[in-house]
Amino acid sequence: MKKYTIISLMLLCLILAGILTACGKITNKTESEEASTSIKDADPENLDDITMDALVDEAMKQMTLEQKIGQMFIVCTDSLDFNAETEITDQMKENLNHYQPGGVILFSFNLDNRDQTSQFISDMKQMTEIPMFIAVDEEGGNVARIANTDGMGTTKFPTMASIGETGDPSQAYNVGNTIGREISELGFNLDFAPVADLATNENNTEIGERSFGSDPELVSQMVSQEVKGLQQNGVSATLKHFPGQGNAGEDTHKGYVNLDVTIDRLRDNEFLPFEEGIAAGADLIMVSHVSVKAITQSDVPASLSSLMVNDILREELQYDNIIITDAMNMKIITKFYDSGQAAVAAIKAGNDIILMPDDFESAYEAVREAVKDGTLSEKRINTSVRRILKVKICRGILSLNSSILEKITQPE
Repeated sequence: MKKYTIISLMLLCLILAGILTACGKITNKTESEEASTSIKDADPENLDDITMDALVDEAMKQMTLEQKIGQMFIVCTDSLDFNAETEITDQMKENLNHYQPGGVILFSFNLDNRDQTSQFISDMKQMTEIPMFIAVDEEGGNVARIANTDGMGTTKFPTMASIGETGDPSQAYNVGNTIGREISELGFNLDFAPVADLATNENNTEIGERSFGSDPELVSQMVSQEVKGLQQNGVSATLKHFPGQGNAGEDTHKGYVNLDVTIDRLRDNEFLPFEEGIAAGADLIMVSHVSVKAITQSDVPASLSSLMVNDILREELQYDNIIITDAMNMKIITKFYDSGQAAVAAIKAGNDIILMPDDFESAYEAVREAVKDGTLSEKRINTSVRRILKVKICRGILSLNSSILEKITQPE
């Protein structure tokens, strides 16, 4: 065996101790048994903070600035090759290899059948050094890209309003557990669900029956249980759409929307399902593009507001996992910002991931240039990438056997 440096030996001891502590095991092992213990054999969900930080540090040391920036984007297939939908192409391979995005989101037009979907996902996964999020909007009801596509063979659920009407949170757990199990079998590892909005405005067609209902306590219980069901199957859950846009009367896909509420109203009502989802361990929270003018004193969308993203969601609600924007190709963004401006503004506001920029290449380059000219610091980029890698390790997306973690997980 090669000799370890003192520092390497100390680090290895800390990590091995962390694994045993995290798993809650106190054993009297022989020296040879202890030496054979490896991080790669640990349960990634139960890694303690010291071990997780060591793994993330090792991965970060091997990443270029460009790879880090890539992790901060989840893109649709159109951004990789506009002419490809259901199978990987040479252009997609080239762009995946070049930009190394943090993830790809699939829609109904990407899905023909189970075999095609699994193969498509598998082919894309092979193109990036750091494993990607493979995401989908699979809420149940009308927003179910997989279940509502003929030939996919997954369970069709009624609207979440119908689930909420049962008054039984175990029904929401069943939704999450079933969706999580079935989409993970196809290769998906991120679901943009559950909807944590309250349905308090009957004119709101954007949310409507996608919500569990209007009662904050009931919706909170439903959201919490769906999060648990999804993530117990290795699928990251996403609470959406912070700060809660169920009371808005217009559609953010079509243009400017102002949510006319006070901060006290949000704290007493809309925030409650998000707080319960946070307590349940939700991996992501998606921030809406609604403006909250009464709170921010501006027309800036919540997704681009440091007050809403950083001060309120990150600091007040104490959320420390991944914050992702809503889709950045929506008219409420594209009408007022170009892709580069929007991406830089979103990161400055505190978001960790930019979802579906209208022009991915321009957004990526704008972020890279912003770091080079000092508009964004690399420290700021690192903060977000650390959160992304932690979730990927926790969900087993970034395997403890991965080559990028080899120096830590496989002692020489």
